[in-house]
Amino acid sequence: MNVLETKNAPGAIGPYSQGYEANGLVITSGQIPVNPADGTVPEGIAAQAEQSCKNVGPILEAAGTGFDKVIKTTCFLADMADFAAFNEVYARYFTSKPARSCVAVKDLPKGVACEIEAIAVK
Repeated sequence: MNVLETKNAPGAIGPYSQGYEANGLVITSGQIPVNPADGTVPEGIAAQAEQSCKNVGPILEAAGTGFDKVIKTTCFLADMADFAAFNEVYARYFTSKPARSCVAVKDLPKGVACEIEAIAVK
């Protein structure tokens, strides 16, 4: 097993890693829309979905894979009313249409609107 770590995605804010690579699979921790350069969170669901997607990419790259190799995502929304706007952004990144679960949750870390975790193959 290999722990994944990159400065191009937000660092873990708790006792976990950005991701793991094991047996040909890459598993990312949930990525919230924190800009890794300055720690800011953009306003609005579209901008937050964009940043969350951007944060998944470098973790996949650190393992030598990419969005086209993602086979499953789990997406968390603070408000299911954001579903359509979230999907519009999500679809630009996850073009291979991986299997997905998308659920509304009561709260997310830092009060953000969305979080994305992914499983990919190498």
